[in-house]
Amino acid sequence: MASFSFKGRNAQGQEVKGQLEAATVDVVVEQLTRRGLTPINVEEVQAPSELMARLETYLNDKPVTIVDLIIFCRQMYTVNKAGVPLIQGVRGLANSLNHQRFQRVLHDIADQLEKGVELSAAMSLHPDVFNKLFISLVNVGENSGQLEEAFNQLSLYLERDLDTAKRIKSATRYPSFVLFALVIAMVVINIFVIPNFADMFAKFGADLPLPTIILLNTSQFFVDYWPYMLGTVVASWLLFKQHIKTEVGSRQWGQFLLKIPIVGDIVERASMGRYARSFGLMLSSGVPLIQALTLCSKVIDNPWLGDKILGIREGIERGEGLHTTHSASGMFTPLVLQMIGVGEESGQVDTLLQEVAEFYEREVDYDLKTLSDRIEPIMIVIMASFVLILALGIFLPMWNMYSLQAA
Repeated sequence: MASFSFKGRNAQGQEVKGQLEAATVDVVVEQLTRRGLTPINVEEVQAPSELMARLETYLNDKPVTIVDLIIFCRQMYTVNKAGVPLIQGVRGLANSLNHQRFQRVLHDIADQLEKGVELSAAMSLHPDVFNKLFISLVNVGENSGQLEEAFNQLSLYLERDLDTAKRIKSATRYPSFVLFALVIAMVVINIFVIPNFADMFAKFGADLPLPTIILLNTSQFFVDYWPYMLGTVVASWLLFKQHIKTEVGSRQWGQFLLKIPIVGDIVERASMGRYARSFGLMLSSGVPLIQALTLCSKVIDNPWLGDKILGIREGIERGEGLHTTHSASGMFTPLVLQMIGVGEESGQVDTLLQEVAEFYEREVDYDLKTLSDRIEPIMIVIMASFVLILALGIFLPMWNMYSLQAA
């Protein structure tokens, strides 16, 4: 099949450009007409070399990000609220995109809709773009006749999720950079700086203090074995990445993240906030309780916490209440458990869960604002220890040699 570049206009008169693969120009015109476009110009594109084609595909075929999904949800909310037919609306959004992968996904969804497939079922054919929470809420919106509200709720949920993730990354960027720079400095000093001092100390033949001997031996080890050390670090990193993709490794890593000093508490509160918000969102949208808990265990992005949520689901299946099962999980503070209990008694669990989510998000926001203040003393101690070791190892023998010469 050949590749054709086309130029056309949509129903609103806006110019649309793109590429399609087809057997002939007539087939391209037929596809464009079916998508609601009026063809203006269709030309065959000369096929590039295989290498260039792969490079072009790699550069243009970017994954769909959470920002793309937020914009899509906002646009779908507007389209549905305006009363635009669903197929026409999805086609229009696809034609307005520059994101080639997302454009293909939306065109495929529109094709499925034309065959009579429901929107949620069409989205489920693309699990790499739409997760189960997304599909479930769209399905509930379809069945309840509130599809625009489902997309509105999804956009708000994704925005909060993205904002929390950005704040966590921003707060941990400074200490991560400091630690990385410190490691680089240690490697450079051990390989390039200390060997020069070792030659100088050897010429004088003076007795060296213990800190200097340790420093020189460490430097010699770096110089002799740095290729093996580099290989070990790379291999360990690759093995670690592979291990956390396994079922056991992902759970171990999820549990370890929560035990990291200072950062672990923030990660746990952020995860609990995400769980409470997604759980409340699904209950308010009409998702059955058991199904909502199952979906929450998968969207929380921590398999170890996900297992605890599945434990809550099993307790519900045994006939236990939300307060009892959440208390048995050991994940929530007494205040949060009281809020869940009040919501269960008053029949407003979804509303109280949104309050719980906001409670956790406020705590995370405060912790992130004070994170730098708590980490800075640790960074100062680490850097001071590094400088002290260098000072003792290098300057002590120099002072000894100066004393000998003065004597």
